[in-house]
Amino acid sequence: MFLCIAAKLFLFYTEAMINREQVDHIAKLARLGISEQEKEKFQQELSAILDFVEKLKEVNVEGVKPMTGGTDLTNVMREDGPAEKDLKQKEKFLSNAPKRKNDYVEVLAVFE
Repeated sequence: MFLCIAAKLFLFYTEAMINREQVDHIAKLARLGISEQEKEKFQQELSAILDFVEKLKEVNVEGVKPMTGGTDLTNVMREDGPAEKDLKQKEKFLSNAPKRKNDYVEVLAVFE
């Protein structure tokens, strides 16, 4: 969660190196209590993430079609409806019911 919020805040922090105040601000937004040791660790990790994002900006993506998902696969769909076998099983089940109302089994009320 911490790194996710930090990545979203990238737009606000354009410099590659994040300072302690920015780490404090991000931790406050994520509602995390972090120690001084963790602040140092997160400062280095977040700076590395931002450096990587800067490298990604250098990639030439001209002519690359944006993706809305991971693949171009689509579901194979079938027509939805009852199968003949299902109708036969339904009739068999309903014929064994002690009470029947239309296509439903009638039972005693559970709630009053």
